[in-house]
Amino acid sequence: MEPRSGCPINAAVEVLGDRWSMLVLRDVIFGDRRYFRALLTGSIEGIASNILADRLVRLVEAGILTRGTAFRGQRARYSLTEAGIQTLPIIYALGNWGLDWRQGSDELRIRQQLMRDEGPAFIEELMDELRERHLDAPPKPRHGPGPLERLDAAYAANAAEQERLGREGAAGRQP
Repeated sequence: MEPRSGCPINAAVEVLGDRWSMLVLRDVIFGDRRYFRALLTGSIEGIASNILADRLVRLVEAGILTRGTAFRGQRARYSLTEAGIQTLPIIYALGNWGLDWRQGSDELRIRQQLMRDEGPAFIEELMDELRERHLDAPPKPRHGPGPLERLDAAYAANAAEQERLGREGAAGRQP
């Protein structure tokens, strides 16, 4: 892939700037979706299978993901490369912009809010955890749950709270 110019911003946008690539990376990073079917069915935005296949090929060709060898009867597993893990600060910055300037559901915003509240050290810790999962790096010592577990717990707690509020609201409206 030869970029249209030598500008580093252009070079990054040519790989990451389409509508779907960052969302595929989001799902690999935060959803631990590493197989085609999981990425296809887990996309809340409803990515089409041909678009997903194309983006996975592009991300592999760009060195953002690797595709494991699929032997007979097995599915290919995608893993982040170091370059893919280094997209996390970009995704984090985009999410912060979205928190500030776009509306969204509380349940889908909670993970981004947790990352913002925890700050840059959390992002570094999350990148370390991704290296463990995707690059087989040795685990770093942790005190308590890891960042992905904390993100999942925040999401689950928020979803439970939203459900509770919905039940209370429905009970209050009954005659």
